[in-house]
Amino acid sequence: MRYENPVITGFYPDPSVCRADGKYYLAASSFQYFPGVPLFESADLVNWTQIGHALTRPSQVALENVPSSGGVFAPTIRAHNGRFYMVTTNATAQRNFYVWTDDIRGEWSEPVTVEQGGIDPSLLFDGDRVYFISNGQDDEGADGVTQCQIDIATGRKLTPSRRIWQGTGGRYLEAPHMYRIGGWYYLLAAEGGTEYGHMVVCARSKSPWGPFENCPFNPVLTNRNKAPGVIQGIGHGDLVQDGTGGWHILTLGFRQIHPWQSYHTLGREVFLTPVRFDENGWPRCGNDGTTEAVYDLAGDFAQTRKRVYTFENTDPRLDWCFLRRPDMGDYTFSPHGLTLRGGTVTLDEAGSPVFAALRQKGFDLELSVDVTADGGEAGVTAYMCEDEHYDLALRQGPDGWEAALKLNIGGVRHTQAAVPLRAGRARLVIRADSLAYKFYVNQDGAERFLGEGRAKYLSSEVSGGFTGVVLGLYAVGEDRADFQKLRLEYLS
Repeated sequence: MRYENPVITGFYPDPSVCRADGKYYLAASSFQYFPGVPLFESADLVNWTQIGHALTRPSQVALENVPSSGGVFAPTIRAHNGRFYMVTTNATAQRNFYVWTDDIRGEWSEPVTVEQGGIDPSLLFDGDRVYFISNGQDDEGADGVTQCQIDIATGRKLTPSRRIWQGTGGRYLEAPHMYRIGGWYYLLAAEGGTEYGHMVVCARSKSPWGPFENCPFNPVLTNRNKAPGVIQGIGHGDLVQDGTGGWHILTLGFRQIHPWQSYHTLGREVFLTPVRFDENGWPRCGNDGTTEAVYDLAGDFAQTRKRVYTFENTDPRLDWCFLRRPDMGDYTFSPHGLTLRGGTVTLDEAGSPVFAALRQKGFDLELSVDVTADGGEAGVTAYMCEDEHYDLALRQGPDGWEAALKLNIGGVRHTQAAVPLRAGRARLVIRADSLAYKFYVNQDGAERFLGEGRAKYLSSEVSGGFTGVVLGLYAVGEDRADFQKLRLEYLS
């Protein structure tokens, strides 16, 4: 069957994958968003369903006041002897830890800390030994891919941390994963930065401690300089073997807003590329070492994509995300709506505003929602971070209620337009394509256009960091706001 990339759309970066009991399980980074580390399940590697999060309690991860793109980096998920393990970094706290569960749809354990530094940790279960791998400095201060053996029950180091590989010379060596395949230990990593020079590199050894021999045709996978240029940034890969013996690599990547505009707004998404091992035992990814938009995959399945999101067909525990350390007492989800109790923190601050969001998953969309505000300010937002977001708000001004379009670009805050309303009740609408977000207010059946904001100013190239745009509902001002009849539809 034919499938299209990305296989998971929207801001789900740094994918890691494992296979257990005939199914595939994937974890992704979440940074400053809560709950942390979204989890997905698939029967065919193409159609993925979110089933939970690994970090659902503040005791598992400290996110209060972390900067945007701080917090939870690059998880690795592995299954061993019926138990799942997820290892990650809280980059703000500079702490590597793992959690575990015997029920991937249930709660995960409290964190188990490993006293090895660096970022992007991974685990290799090899017989009765467990290796902990990260990118940073070893016990002697040497930089590179670093490894120690641990006691998986306690996280205690059983060996010193040793540098085992320094990569191929590309900048920002990261994302190490090790696999035992046949008589070889294969080490994958990313180089080039998680941007336009991103790539997957490979080395192998007969011992998990090395020495490692570089693949003679590194990088084994990259889309740098690939025409026509929409799919870029391919890297940070994790290998998985399917039930018939075939191999695949799940990577992050991003889609530019236009072939001739080098900006991306949706964040880093999940791409699937076939892999084969050549006659010399090296992995050959895709057709020519790049990731394509379309592939054929053996199997009797059809790729499906969800096009419409409403209060009725979303789950607040799965689909919705919140900033940092939300007070969930401020949120009341019902089968047909959401009530927010506004707070004092605004979207312009690196705190925990009263804000619930869905990740943006495509460029062409229409979002509409009926908003009723008791006071203060409430509305919808296309949000990248506290310094870049576009807000369509109902608010009380000196002369009564108004609808206002507010643009925050680079921390420069500007009210683009404001129109009077008869009451604090209206339908708010965002219509977007790859180049612009356009904002409308509808009261009593009369729709008015308030203005637009260019998409590129909500891109990673402008705002920096590692996240993507989310479409949120928010309230400020210690008053209640009700949201009804939400409809977010992707048009292509």
